[in-house]
Amino acid sequence: MQLSLSIEEAKKATGFGRTKLYEAINQGLLPAKKFGKRTIILKKDLEEFLTGLEPYPPNNTS
Repeated sequence: MQLSLSIEEAKKATGFGRTKLYEAINQGLLPAKKFGKRTIILKKDLEEFLTGLEPYPPNNTS
């Protein structure tokens, strides 16, 4: 049972690039952990991040 993803695995799972993933991590939008030199993302955190993204197209209620 795999509980976490490396950055490379998260890239493949989401289709996002490395830069966008690190931007989300650095902005505090996507929690990440360090284990030695490795950066890992818990699967549950990645799922919560994706669920929390805005729908497209955005709902403009003006």
